Amino acid sequence: MPAESVRWETLEALKQSAKGQLKYSADWLEKGEDVLSGCNEVPSLCPLSGFILERLSPRPQQKTSSLGSVSCDSSPSLREEIPASLSSTSLLQGVCDEVKLEEDQAQDVSTASSPSSPPTISLLSPRATQMAGCILICEEKYRAKAKMKLSQRQEEQEHLTASLASRESEQLKRLEEFMELKQRQEYQSVRDMMDREIKESIGRQEKLKEEHRHRMKILNLRLREAEQQRLREVELERQRQAEGRERLRNLNTIQEEILRLNQLLEPSTQTKTGPVHPDLTSYITRGNQLCSQVSEVVRTTTEGRFPSMEDMMVAERALQEMRELVRLMQEETAKSQERRRKELEEEEECRKQAEALARQEEQKKVAASTKEKVLREGLQLRAEDSTLKWYRDLQDSAAQCAQSFQELNVQKDSQTKKLRLELQKAATIPVSQISSISGSQLREIFDKMDKLLSGRSVLSGGKSISTSLHPKGLEFVSYKLAEKFVKQGEEEVASHYEAAFPIAVVASGVWELHPRVGDLILAHLHRKCPYAVPYFPPMKEGTPMEEYQRMLGYRVDDSGVEGQDSFLKRMSGMIRLYAAIIQLRWPYGSTQTTDPHGLNHGWRWLAQTLNMEPLADVTATLLLDFLEVCGHALMKQYQGQFWKLILLIREDYFARIEAVTSTGQMGSVTRLKHFLEMCLRSKQVSPPKGQLTSAFWRS
Repeated sequence: MPAESVRWETLEALKQSAKGQLKYSADWLEKGEDVLSGCNEVPSLCPLSGFILERLSPRPQQKTSSLGSVSCDSSPSLREEIPASLSSTSLLQGVCDEVKLEEDQAQDVSTASSPSSPPTISLLSPRATQMAGCILICEEKYRAKAKMKLSQRQEEQEHLTASLASRESEQLKRLEEFMELKQRQEYQSVRDMMDREIKESIGRQEKLKEEHRHRMKILNLRLREAEQQRLREVELERQRQAEGRERLRNLNTIQEEILRLNQLLEPSTQTKTGPVHPDLTSYITRGNQLCSQVSEVVRTTTEGRFPSMEDMMVAERALQEMRELVRLMQEETAKSQERRRKELEEEEECRKQAEALARQEEQKKVAASTKEKVLREGLQLRAEDSTLKWYRDLQDSAAQCAQSFQELNVQKDSQTKKLRLELQKAATIPVSQISSISGSQLREIFDKMDKLLSGRSVLSGGKSISTSLHPKGLEFVSYKLAEKFVKQGEEEVASHYEAAFPIAVVASGVWELHPRVGDLILAHLHRKCPYAVPYFPPMKEGTPMEEYQRMLGYRVDDSGVEGQDSFLKRMSGMIRLYAAIIQLRWPYGSTQTTDPHGLNHGWRWLAQTLNMEPLADVTATLLLDFLEVCGHALMKQYQGQFWKLILLIREDYFARIEAVTSTGQMGSVTRLKHFLEMCLRSKQVSPPKGQLTSAFWRS
């Protein structure tokens, strides 16, 4: 029947609807949802489903309240039951719209015909009851089917879970076996690596032992070589020491021979046969220089080292040159003696002629004595009182200074004696080293003296010495230094006139910075050469002749009084040193201070000397020496007054000198006369020989 077919189509549509289809999810058990919740819901049809069925069915359908009470929620299921030609959404929407329109119209008609209809009574028709039964049967069927599928699904899940659990346990066992295998492999690799390292370390130890044995062999060889080298060096040092001692002995022998040869050049060896010839002074100077050169070489050996081959070559060259000097000097001496012999023969002839003229001389003596009495009027026999007071003050000051360090001289302990000797060397050796070699050398010597007098330490003989080591050290050094300056004038300047200038300029510089030393220089100079005051000591009653001669400046010893030539030579040296001091100043000193003993003292000396009675042979010699050294400086300073003084000497004082000079002492008088005549003729006094120039101070 068509209606039955429609019912089954309807059921099929319900089956295909959203609520008719059962859904299964694997998560329901975990989420706690009811699997049959969808089946327990009562299916319902919308109010339009009955109208649709009536329209589709050829038989008239009875309207029941059960169909009318079916909700429109089941319309989707109903639409699914409609044949495919009617299941489209557009057709269903059109049918629903049409049904709604007819219902509205029927409702309007029913409302108009019966405005208050009674409520309908829900009655199920057999067909509806059948359909409901079918639906229930279908629901039970599908519920049983869902339960069966659910149980199958649960069994499958349990089986899957069991298989997964067994699989995971197997995998865990495999993993544990793999980890254990890996640990065994790692342990084995570590053991292998440790074995390899042990083998390698044993190999390295063996290699190090081998290298150590090799190095020990090398070190032993080197030690043997070093020992052999040390023995060779010891042998070489022994040979060097032996050669050095041999060179030192040879050097001492050379020095001894040079000193012996130098004694042959000394003036004292020449004065036995006659006066020193002026041409021999160059040999003496060079001999002293060679002695100093060898002494310098020997001094280096006293500092703890042996002389080198260069030192020996220098000493041998000096010895050869000294021998050559002695040979040349002997030749010059022989020639001089020959000339002396001829001069003696000529003098003998002159003596015979002089005897013939003796009578004439006697006749002239009366006239000369008369002239002498006239010339002596107005002259002094002694120095002025102020000059004598100045002289005595200086002598007293020097005596007090000597007395102050007397305790340094009298102490017998070795320490004080050694200190006294070192201080004396430090004071005197620099003065002996003064020369005209270079200005820089003079400056070094001056700085050394200044340090010593200032209480600072200086190096002397390889040792440090200072005046502060003894309370009276400064007085002792000042006294010895002044004494050495005067001694240099007495010896060095007397032999070499040019040496006066370097000694004088250093003395002037020391005098400027340390006036005490200058006063002591004057005291020593006046004691050894009273004519530098000028002071002519008178002969007092009861004074022994030897003592009086000492007062006049002569040297008196056990052999007697020194000769006149030696006496005049020493006096000339000291006067020349004094004349150089008063005209020179230390070039590196302060220009703001005044000269402590300048040219005004030279003018005073010259004026006071001319106011006193001349002494035979002494006055002429000292006047000539003083004017040769200081005349040029006095001329530039005093100009016209100086020439008046020179004219006075030539016209007046010279006659007094001649009156007291005997015939055998006219040499110095003649030289003085020649000097005065040259100066007056040229109106010029020549600069002294050996004067220090500006180029010297740059050297």
